Amino acid sequence: MLMLILSMGSCKDQAKLVSEKEPVQEEVAPVPIKKVKTYEDINVSRNVRIAEYFEYIDSLVLRYDSIVPYPLSEHLLVRNNPWIIDTLANTDYYRMKARDSFVYDQRQMIALPKGSVLHLPDSTKACHILDDLAHTEIDVNIPEFKLRIYQDSILKDEFTVRVGQDKQRYLKMGDRITDLRTKTGEGTIVRHAKHPDFYNPVNGKPYYVTHRDDGKLTQMPQIPWMETEINGIRNGQMIHPTTNPKTLGKAYSHGCIGTREADAWVIYYYAPLGTKVRIRYDLDTHFEGSVVSVLKDIYGVEK
Repeated sequence: MLMLILSMGSCKDQAKLVSEKEPVQEEVAPVPIKKVKTYEDINVSRNVRIAEYFEYIDSLVLRYDSIVPYPLSEHLLVRNNPWIIDTLANTDYYRMKARDSFVYDQRQMIALPKGSVLHLPDSTKACHILDDLAHTEIDVNIPEFKLRIYQDSILKDEFTVRVGQDKQRYLKMGDRITDLRTKTGEGTIVRHAKHPDFYNPVNGKPYYVTHRDDGKLTQMPQIPWMETEINGIRNGQMIHPTTNPKTLGKAYSHGCIGTREADAWVIYYYAPLGTKVRIRYDLDTHFEGSVVSVLKDIYGVEK
């Protein structure tokens, strides 16, 4: 399984650092774009369900990485085919419910329909996508319950999230009294859990089903979780979907940052390993340099 670890350099610099397919000599001219061409289309010959989606995409990356002159990755391939993100986001239980469709097991839904086509980017497009990913930052403001995605300081997307509770509690998972508040600081995305296991952090017991906001019971969905390392510490603080969106906009979690199911797919494809993360606690919100509102001090930090 191949992952792209980003560095904050130009696309050409990244290609030199990550790709070791052919040593590059100063005197050797680059391969002409006309020979690089638009690569063969990848035709999906069968329905690929959520349960096997990551393995299928990884197999494509492994197969085609050797024929392109840039470091191919899952994120690069999918970002060049953005309809995939839309399809995955639309497997959200509550989006399907709005279409009068009840989904018990999201893993059986089709991620890539038979007959669909994936396109490999040419060198120029790949360079642009790599540069965008290298200059992406995830910003979370705890008392605002907002997660924002920036590229070169330009706001690309914004999502309502839930954050950690303002309390301490014994958690069996850590076998200690734990501060449940979401921790602030700066760091990066250090791990993707594509097939997450689900455990009750209070008693340490695994679970496989979830009670939805509408009272229905369903299987847990397969949506990737993103682990953060903040201030050099991996404290298990994840960015992940919640099956209960009524908790969004609240201090409700055991420290993690919770999102809608659809939003988690979008965030994931902005966040390869190494993506910068900033988690802050700013009570003042600004517009054009002026304070426009003061947020509720949910953790009581100004008492």
